[in-house]
Amino acid sequence: MNSDAAVADADGTDEYTFDDLSVVMGTYNEEAAIESVLSDIDRVTEGRAEVVCVDGSSDRTPEIARDHGARVIRQEPQGYGVAVREAVLAADRPVVVTTDCDDTYPMEQLPEFLDWVNRGYDVVSGDRLYWGADAMPDLNRRGNQAFAVLASLLMGERVHDTTTGMRAYRRNVIEDIAWTENTGLSAELLIRPLMRGYDVREVPIEYDERAGETKLDPLKGGLAIAKSIVKVCLEERRQD
Repeated sequence: MNSDAAVADADGTDEYTFDDLSVVMGTYNEEAAIESVLSDIDRVTEGRAEVVCVDGSSDRTPEIARDHGARVIRQEPQGYGVAVREAVLAADRPVVVTTDCDDTYPMEQLPEFLDWVNRGYDVVSGDRLYWGADAMPDLNRRGNQAFAVLASLLMGERVHDTTTGMRAYRRNVIEDIAWTENTGLSAELLIRPLMRGYDVREVPIEYDERAGETKLDPLKGGLAIAKSIVKVCLEERRQD
């Protein structure tokens, strides 16, 4: 992972703007939060960003998303990673930002994420734990800290928030890597680019209390994430 120094723009292209931005998410029964998330994206990007939702909901989530101009791709519920993988690959624009649909991530920082991409970074990863993540349940916070330690040890490189849902990617990174994980996709989306030498920047973000009920069993989900971290790190080491 690179230091605070800006990375030169290797391809020499003009700076990306909100017209070059896709914001993508998997959505599942989030009618309590989705309108706020999409309104924030629309306000911050002046309505210029593409929004893609891969949705398996049985409530009004897809209807609300369409009303706000999002492109909704319907999918049978198959888990977090299946939906998000479809969403990132469906994006049409050169910069892809992942987020969650539960109103926990700060869309106000989209300009900052885009700025770091324009400085030359391939991946910009939101670090929820930097400010303490007080809104996060204690078990989840400790688990996320442990995931970061585990991944850091296996990679030989320090990371601080392995499982954040808010990241920006140059589209070529998304397209150049075969993504395999489901529950552990959030960790995989950081680990594989880092271990393949892409320029990655972690950026502190504020993390808010979620709107609506969580659908993840912290113990079962945590074990699946830990297994994915080990699996992905070992696979990447074998390719070296």
